[in-house]
Amino acid sequence: MISNWLSAALARRNIHYGWVMVGVTFLTALISAGAVGAPGVFIVPLQNEFGWSTAEISSALSIRFILFGLMAPFAAALLNRYGLRNVTLSALLIVVTALVASLAMTKIWHLMLLWGIVVGIGSGMTALVLGATVATRWFAVRRGLVIGILTASVATGQLVFLPLLASLTERLGWRGALTLMCVMLGVAAFAVLMVMRDRPSDVGLRPFGDEGTQPLPAPPPTDAPIMAAALGALRDAAKTRVFWILFLTFYICGASTFGLIQVHLIPMCLDFGIPQVQAASLLAAMGVFDFVGTIASGWLSDRYDNRYLLFWYYGLRGLSLLFLPFTDFSFYGLSLFAVFYGLDWVATVPPTVRLTAQRFGPERANLVFGWIFAGHQLGAATAAFGAGLSRTLLLSYLPAFFAAGALCMVAALITLAISRPPKPVMA
Repeated sequence: MISNWLSAALARRNIHYGWVMVGVTFLTALISAGAVGAPGVFIVPLQNEFGWSTAEISSALSIRFILFGLMAPFAAALLNRYGLRNVTLSALLIVVTALVASLAMTKIWHLMLLWGIVVGIGSGMTALVLGATVATRWFAVRRGLVIGILTASVATGQLVFLPLLASLTERLGWRGALTLMCVMLGVAAFAVLMVMRDRPSDVGLRPFGDEGTQPLPAPPPTDAPIMAAALGALRDAAKTRVFWILFLTFYICGASTFGLIQVHLIPMCLDFGIPQVQAASLLAAMGVFDFVGTIASGWLSDRYDNRYLLFWYYGLRGLSLLFLPFTDFSFYGLSLFAVFYGLDWVATVPPTVRLTAQRFGPERANLVFGWIFAGHQLGAATAAFGAGLSRTLLLSYLPAFFAAGALCMVAALITLAISRPPKPVMA
């Protein structure tokens, strides 16, 4: 098999197969991020072609965000039971099927069904839970760095695809741009089929950094019902204060990033006379800085108190959102916002995953983080719909940005309520 041959070739060069897993997961998340972020480019073309309002389109995207999040804990159970490769391939197939079918849509309910329900379920089958699972299974050390790299793939997906999609939409229409995304998703599926494996033992290895000599314990049984595994993790986690703090702060994280900026920044820039390609380039610039900021966050989360990192991340993000309306949407003002906000976009993920693993253990970390991530996507759905409603009723997106900035300041304060992890007692 290709994976065994590749593992042997890497071993001769003293390279662990875990880094191949990071690479293929990065590619999958990068292309999926481009597909999931594409609707932000298509809002205005859909309005022009079908006459749908911003609130109607935002409703479909809100459905996607909700299902994307609610699938996360069940995605963790699916990954545990059926394996990384099988679930990831299924997810990519579902998303491609929905996007291909949407090329022929003509009614708003088609948009809600395909981009809302089907894409929400398909993309939610992996989400950030896939990266968290790869980091905790394949790495005994440098987990924070790995999570930072895999989370940064979301920003890189925007960096690579959004300006290209905006340009193709202007030249060929939104259907031409969407066709490109379907082809790229097929490329990702082929890479997953060829090289992705479930555990280090599948290629005869221990996790990266594990220098032990004793045989590895057998993987926990995976025959538990999906619903029972996911709901059991929620039942146990919900008894702790740290779970609800992480859930609430991640709700605010989603409301201040994916649901607000990714969906509505381009239409808001058009309100201020900024062309669509230039607005998409602004998102791409954020992606550049977020790529740097998220990897740096992973590195920092391996070394410093994750509670204080979250305090600074949420606080600085809140300040940047409150600053945006005062930039006058000039080139220099927006550039400053792109740098400041971009460095902090999803930097909150590595500390949140590490806190989850510390408090709930590596075997249940992906299940509990799945529920925390559900909070993230509920926040994204709230912001996606709320900002669209603000634009429709108040003719302005600015109230939504002020509200998101204020919520981030609240999140910064409540992270300090997380207690320190207990220190191990010396014998």
